[in-house]
Amino acid sequence: MSQLSEAPHVGRAPRPEPVPPRWRRMVAPSATIGGLALATVALHLRDPHERGSWGFCPSAALGFWCPGCGGLRAVNDLTNGDIAAAASSNLLLVLTIPVVVLLLVSWARDRWVGRSREPDARLITIATVAFCTVGVLFGVLRNLPAGSWLAP
Repeated sequence: MSQLSEAPHVGRAPRPEPVPPRWRRMVAPSATIGGLALATVALHLRDPHERGSWGFCPSAALGFWCPGCGGLRAVNDLTNGDIAAAASSNLLLVLTIPVVVLLLVSWARDRWVGRSREPDARLITIATVAFCTVGVLFGVLRNLPAGSWLAP
């Protein structure tokens, strides 16, 4: 009898983790999507094409275009429905936005239904290296004469 009392969990399945209520699961995706929506509305209302409306760009002040230069103008152009002008301001951002939207929708949907996914560390590493490499190449290319058409 003493052996049974010492091992009360033998033969029992582990209890599953309780699933938090939906409202709690949705806090992070809602805050992220809401923050991005507010930033987008702010960029629509306060035109970054006007010099100094959002401060100044340090890299442009130093005489080169970073990979993010023109991003605020691109978002403003997209909110006005002008995809060509947005691509002219920052092509990398315009091409990245659909991927980001897809990832945000997937995250929100998973949280809504209570699905939990373990991120694949290898995939995250590969995607991060690829995105950083593309960003650096984009930044270098837009500062060369051959890629001047990529400058904002």
